[in-house]
Amino acid sequence: MRSIRRLSKLQVAAWLLLPFLASSLLASRAEGQPFSSAPSGHSTADSTITALLVSDIHFDPFHDPAKAQQLGHAPVSQWSSILSTAPSPNQQLAFAELQQSCPMRGVDTPYALLRSSLQAMRSSQPGAKFITVSGDLIAHSFSCKYTKLFPRSTSGEYQEFVEKTMSFVVEQLRTAFPSVPVYVALGNNDTGCGDYQLDASSEFLVHTGEIVAEGVPAADRQRVIKEFATGGYYSLSTAAPMLDTRLIVINDLFLSPRYRTCAGKPDPAAAAAQIAWVGEQLKQARQMHQRVWVMGHIPPGVDPFSTVAKFKDVCGSEGPAMFLSDDRLADLLIEYADVVRLTIFAHTHMDEMRLLEPEGADSDGSPERGVAVKLVPSISPVDGNNPSFTVANVNPSTAVLQNYEVIAASNQTGIATTWSKEYDYAQTYHESEFSPAGLKQLIAEFKDDRRAQTDASEEYIRNYFVGNRMPEIKPFWPQYVCSLANPTAKRYAACVCSGK
Repeated sequence: MRSIRRLSKLQVAAWLLLPFLASSLLASRAEGQPFSSAPSGHSTADSTITALLVSDIHFDPFHDPAKAQQLGHAPVSQWSSILSTAPSPNQQLAFAELQQSCPMRGVDTPYALLRSSLQAMRSSQPGAKFITVSGDLIAHSFSCKYTKLFPRSTSGEYQEFVEKTMSFVVEQLRTAFPSVPVYVALGNNDTGCGDYQLDASSEFLVHTGEIVAEGVPAADRQRVIKEFATGGYYSLSTAAPMLDTRLIVINDLFLSPRYRTCAGKPDPAAAAAQIAWVGEQLKQARQMHQRVWVMGHIPPGVDPFSTVAKFKDVCGSEGPAMFLSDDRLADLLIEYADVVRLTIFAHTHMDEMRLLEPEGADSDGSPERGVAVKLVPSISPVDGNNPSFTVANVNPSTAVLQNYEVIAASNQTGIATTWSKEYDYAQTYHESEFSPAGLKQLIAEFKDDRRAQTDASEEYIRNYFVGNRMPEIKPFWPQYVCSLANPTAKRYAACVCSGK
C-alpha cells in the first residue's frame, strides 16, 4: 500500500492554483443495489464463467491484543477457534493503544470482517471457478504491532508469525471455496522482515511458496514451490474451464523504488532476474499460442495521487511519482500485447483501470495494440473506504474479461454487515468487454471532459473510492486521467502540460 492517501485541504487548495487544474464540483454516491449471482447485461453470459478478484485483505490478527499470545503458541488450525471467542473485556482500549503506538492511519481487517467478506463471496458466487488475490494479505505496521506484543521475540519468531498469518488467510479462502484454485501474489507488506523488505532465494520464500502452492491444483504445486523460492513469483496454466491460458504471477516488490533487502540495502539483481524471467514466460506463451494473464501487486506507471500530494512540478524540472523504479515491466507487457489479455494489480486500495499501449499508438498506422489493466479495490477499510471484492465474468475460450461487478460492504467492521452491488462495469460504461479498445475509447472521453461533468466521468469518480461520498480525485481530474494511458514519466508530463 502506498504511503500517501488523502490530500489535506491546504494541499488541494494549493493545487487548485495551478493553471491546468479543472474546477471541482461535488458528486453524490448512488445507493448500492443488491448483488446478483453474476454480472448481468450480456448476451455472452452463457459462454462465460465467474471468478473472484480479491486484494489488499490486510488481515490484522492483533485486533484483539489479548489473543495475540494464544495465536503465537497455537497452530494455524486453531486460529479460527481462538478468534471466534468473545472479545476480551479491554479489547477496544488495548487495540486503540496499539494503534496509537504504531504508525496507523486507520483500521485494517479484523477477523469479523474477514469472515463476513468470505461469507459474502460464498453467498454471491458459490460457483466461482477460481480466485485471484493480488497481494497484501497481512496488516499494515505488522512488525511494530508484533514487537509491542512480543517484546522479547526473535527475528525468526517474527517471521514464523507472519507465515502463520498468511497461511491462515489462504486457508480461510480455501475453506470457503473447497477445490477452487486460489492464485496468490505477494504484496509489499507480505514479508518476513518488514514493509518493502525481502531477500531473494530466502527461507521465507521457501515457506510462503509452500503456503501459496496449497491453493493451486496438485499437479502444479511442486513447480510453484520451486519457482516461488527464487523470487516469490510463479507461472502456471490456469485450471479448466479456462483454455490455453497462462497465469504469470509476479512479485513486483523487487521493482519498487522503496525496495530493500532485509539488511536495508538495495538489490537491483533481484529485479533484473525477475524481469528476465517474465520475459521468458511471455516468450514461451507466444510460441505456444497461449493467452496470458499477469498478476502482481504494485501497478506499473504513474502514481497520480502521490504526484499531486508531493506537489511534483511535472511541467518544470520534476518528474511524477512512479509506482515502480523503471518502465521495464510496462515495456514488456506492451511488447507482448498480442498474448496478454489482462493484467491485475492493486496496491492503491481504490477501484481503478489503466491501459498500457505503445507510444504513438494513434499515429503509427499499425493495428491497435494495448494491454488492459484492472486495479482491484481492497477488503481492508484502512483508508476510510468500504471493503469490497470484484466478481469477474470471463470468457474461458478467449481469456477476455467480459464484465465485472464490485460488491461492497455496508460498513467497515464485518458486524451486522450487508454486501451489495456497487456497480456493474458493462451497464455503467456501456462497454461489451473490459478490453484495450474499450478502455482507449473510455479514457479518451474522460480526457475530453476536463471538468468531469459527463455521466461516465462522474461514475468513475464515485466508484473509485468504494463507499465514500467524497469525490477524492475530482479536484485534479485532468491530471489523474493523464495517468490512465500514459505509463511513462515523459508521456504523462506531455499529457498534463499540453493542457488538452
